[in-house]
Amino acid sequence: MQRRLESFYRLEPLPPIDDFARAQGEGDREAVFVRHGEGDDVEVAVALPPPGLAPPGAPIDLDTLCQVVEGVSHFVYLAECVRTRRPTTLLELELQAEVDKFVVLAFGPLARSDLDTVRAVHASLYERVAFLHDAASEDGERYRLANGLAARLCARLWRPRGRGHAARSGREVLVRFYREGQQDKIRLARAA
Repeated sequence: MQRRLESFYRLEPLPPIDDFARAQGEGDREAVFVRHGEGDDVEVAVALPPPGLAPPGAPIDLDTLCQVVEGVSHFVYLAECVRTRRPTTLLELELQAEVDKFVVLAFGPLARSDLDTVRAVHASLYERVAFLHDAASEDGERYRLANGLAARLCARLWRPRGRGHAARSGREVLVRFYREGQQDKIRLARAA
């Protein structure tokens, strides 16, 4: 999944997440831990649900898959920001992860990218969603904002524009979006 995201966004290969991943405890959610080390070093650990560490092809439920995508997305985005010496925020990480879930589920190698499937993925990720954090909490506000902005941006990607055109132009939008800072990401998503 890491290599798929790197390829999709045209990134240079990053250190493999396997060196930074560990199994999260039973019933826990994915988590990414970041700490500044000595000098310019950044220490990262990614806790994934145990099936997230399973071999490719093993059966996995949608919630677990989304947690794995989110953890991998956070890792790739953080590693790319460190590599390019670009700062990031928690909102950027969450927004990018919400977009990456759509990319993996709607346009990944196992996805049927027909319009009905893409709409169903969009509804599952952005319309029929339950949040774990209260709306008035800082986390709750951030997750809801990231989800709403990703919904707008990703809805733009599957609007019919002629055979094949939507997929090509959609990818260009996402590659550009990936490289933007927080304010530009929000502006692009809101303009969708």
